[in-house]
Amino acid sequence: MSPSRPVVVLGECVADAFAAPRSGEPAAGLDLTVVPGGGPATTAVALARLGTPTRFLGRLSGDVFGRLFRERLAGSGVDLTGCPDAAESSTLAVADLDGAGRARYSFHAEGTADWQWTAAELTAGLPAGPACLHTGSLALVRDPGAERIEELLDDLHPRATISIDPNVRPGLVPPDRYRQRLPRWCRAADILRLSDDDLTHLHPDTPPEKACDEWHGLGVRLVVITLGAAGALASLDGIRIHVPAHPSDVVDTVGAGDAFMAGLLHHLHSAGHLGGRLPALTSEDVQEAVVLGTAVAAATCAVRGPNPPWPHEL
Repeated sequence: MSPSRPVVVLGECVADAFAAPRSGEPAAGLDLTVVPGGGPATTAVALARLGTPTRFLGRLSGDVFGRLFRERLAGSGVDLTGCPDAAESSTLAVADLDGAGRARYSFHAEGTADWQWTAAELTAGLPAGPACLHTGSLALVRDPGAERIEELLDDLHPRATISIDPNVRPGLVPPDRYRQRLPRWCRAADILRLSDDDLTHLHPDTPPEKACDEWHGLGVRLVVITLGAAGALASLDGIRIHVPAHPSDVVDTVGAGDAFMAGLLHHLHSAGHLGGRLPALTSEDVQEAVVLGTAVAAATCAVRGPNPPWPHEL
């Protein structure tokens, strides 16, 4: 497949607000540092920075956060010509970091721009002949737009590689909703990426290998489960590949999984595999793609917030 065909990333932009207590009395309040985030948007930024031609499909608000999103995406080289101008407000997530740098979020997302997709907006935003459509996270489970996105996956499946990252957010959407919709996603998807936390929410007490086999049975050729400090497990039609984590001085883990996904897709795109059902993909290709994914994730963990690296920073 031609590496000049773009990768399309579809999903939300989220204003990530990091809370820190003010000095002085406990009741003095909190200071918030806001950075542009959102899983799909971070994947698009990371892909474009790595050099993959990338178009983002997101409903971008005209508010202060929407302007921040546009500057970050465009400044990273992402094509925004498919993004509708949304009248609704942007989504806000307030992050509370634990001692290991993992974030717990409280979302302010009711009626915001990201979930209001129409079929006409999605059709107008697509480029001709995309190599891959990558989507997931909240946009794939938040109505009314989720059903329109699922219809788009079914329509694109015969002619483009489909990549899905559920990115489960149990504080906002019950895991049961992901479980109900996951079989349909798997029937459309060629690549499925989950974190170990996602696996716990979707299939508690299920070994990763068993979960991989279940998703292969539904039609997914390549399943990747990222395991934090334990690295990643990839399964290509049942062939298992284990890759250790790349060393990193962790500041926080925000955006690490999204950046990992970008590294994986960048390698597959550069090698000419994206554009169909991955017919020529080998376990060696998967190993190389996952190794790059872990390096991109590690570089993202080494800085504050979802700020993936440029090539010279790897």
